[in-house]
Amino acid sequence: MWRNSGLSMRRLPVACLLLLLASLASAGPVGVPVPFEPVQVGQGTLRYLGLRIYDATLWAPSGGWRANGPYVLELTYARGIAGARLAASTVEEIRKQRSLSPAKLQAWEQRLQALFPDVEAGDRLAAIRIPGQGIAFHSGARRLGSIEDEWFADAFFGIWLGADTRKPDLRARLLGG
Repeated sequence: MWRNSGLSMRRLPVACLLLLLASLASAGPVGVPVPFEPVQVGQGTLRYLGLRIYDATLWAPSGGWRANGPYVLELTYARGIAGARLAASTVEEIRKQRSLSPAKLQAWEQRLQALFPDVEAGDRLAAIRIPGQGIAFHSGARRLGSIEDEWFADAFFGIWLGADTRKPDLRARLLGG
């Protein structure tokens, strides 16, 4: 049977690997269950003092991002970072962009600390924007939890995608520019 198809038993593992890699490359956010067919909008890298911190990829239905629509922001970390540090950095970036009460920021930081795991190089965290609800966080296929707060969702995604982001070059790359 294999002989007639032109595929030898020695080449079968290579062919299977190539098919698997091709399917992963077009599958969207790795392992993240999303309620739409994800198409990559853009991708960029965050660097700090020349060091690569993470690669960011934005996914949206039909590749068309809308601020109030569903989308996924996936971060692939280049180095290990403690979950508590991720939470603190996230809230610090929000604080720099928006005027919010210290109590609100502290509540959000506590919630993020409960959700965010420590990450190692190669780990992927994804934030799914769910219009009318907030954000669901995933680490690969594992759901970390959610924050059902539209104000938080706007502030969180504003770090990368807001017009007043502190990283306009990264925003431009994420939005396909």
